[in-house]
Amino acid sequence: MLGRSVPVPSGPVRVVSLAPSLTEIVFALGRGDWLVGVSDFCDYPPPARALPRVGGILTPNLERIVQARPGLVLVTAEGNSMEGVAPLTRLGLPVFMVRPEGIRGVLESMAVLGRALQAEARASALAGEILQQLDHIRDRVQGRGRPRVLYLLWANPLMAVAPGTYIHDLMETAGGLNVVQDRTVPYPRIGWEQVLAWAPEVIVLPEHREGERQALPAEMQRAWRTVPAVRANRVVSLPSDSIHRPGPRIVEGVERLARAIHPEAFPAAAARDAARTGPR
Repeated sequence: MLGRSVPVPSGPVRVVSLAPSLTEIVFALGRGDWLVGVSDFCDYPPPARALPRVGGILTPNLERIVQARPGLVLVTAEGNSMEGVAPLTRLGLPVFMVRPEGIRGVLESMAVLGRALQAEARASALAGEILQQLDHIRDRVQGRGRPRVLYLLWANPLMAVAPGTYIHDLMETAGGLNVVQDRTVPYPRIGWEQVLAWAPEVIVLPEHREGERQALPAEMQRAWRTVPAVRANRVVSLPSDSIHRPGPRIVEGVERLARAIHPEAFPAAAARDAARTGPR
């Protein structure tokens, strides 16, 4: 997806994945048994937890990667740093990078990995399933208006999601209107005055670890109560794994956002989600 040519061996390939989303794609393509190393953060599906660890997303352990003798090292432009990837190419390792820009980019990354891992038929079928499920979610939120949504990637310091990002695409698909309109910075740090001016009707606070909810700084609590989303009790804490990972669970991420933005479209799930909702 960078326009480079990367040689891929024929037959089973020893694969190292340096991002959770890539590990999930490899398993979804039926090639989990080809993985010989994954990043420290690869925890899904459950069999991934038993695979050898080769360091962090930004700080991969070169020695462990070399010891794994990979025929292919998978990286992503969204999460891995070029500084961490460059030494791999200098060592002569075949580095295959995907660039999942938006939902279409996620499907394209699955397609190119399907070709690289000799799983084209499975990649095509998977893309078809995802598109069908996304269309179903779009149908449920269609005609219900577009509430103003603020997705706070971090609560302290305040960091939002801007247009042009993968998460913005998910928000739009889920029937929301991103209050951040400036495309200059993909994940801008913002001030509390901006939040008040935007007057979001829904605020999403992702959980970066399972069950761990973000909290706003104490000095913001008084101003926090004046925001429409807070007055309407529509500050929603959501698990971030299926939202932040551009992989096969993309539909789960979009549905979680759609339920937060349009709970009336998902009455069966509304009561269950209510336990996760409220001002922080």
